Amino acid sequence: MTRKLLLVPAALLLAATLLAPDAHAFGVSGIGGKLGYTNPEDLDGGMMIGGHLEMEEPGTRWHLLPSVLYWNTDDASGLSGNFDAYYHFGPQYSTTPYLGAGLGVFHSEVGGAEDTNLGANLFGGLRFPGPGAHYFVEGRYATAEPSALSLLGGATFHFGH
Repeated sequence: MTRKLLLVPAALLLAATLLAPDAHAFGVSGIGGKLGYTNPEDLDGGMMIGGHLEMEEPGTRWHLLPSVLYWNTDDASGLSGNFDAYYHFGPQYSTTPYLGAGLGVFHSEVGGAEDTNLGANLFGGLRFPGPGAHYFVEGRYATAEPSALSLLGGATFHFGH
């Protein structure tokens, strides 16, 4: 099941790349990671870590973000394959807030019982520009079972910038 879950963002990325109609389509512009704290509903809080690809259409403020996130607490853990989109309100190379949403396939193990379900992601944060990368602080809410509220920080390293 875990392998199938990891294939979700990869398949969505491949589909987006193959279905790109012209040079104005979304293309992979960076790769990054995030680390932070998550508090799943009715469980103790714990660490969350993840990796993502960032895709953007040149000249727009929209970004697509296929990702994988893993969380772990004392008595539970989870892994999700996500496909999110976000919009940043300021120019690309300035400090700017952003908001986003997406879907994910969530696999969790709580007290020995495993569950896999589809859920939504809602998130927002602040992007900070840097040489060859942008850094961010993000609040995220996942509606899967168990639902979770997370606070993360990370970086996206850009290709060709």
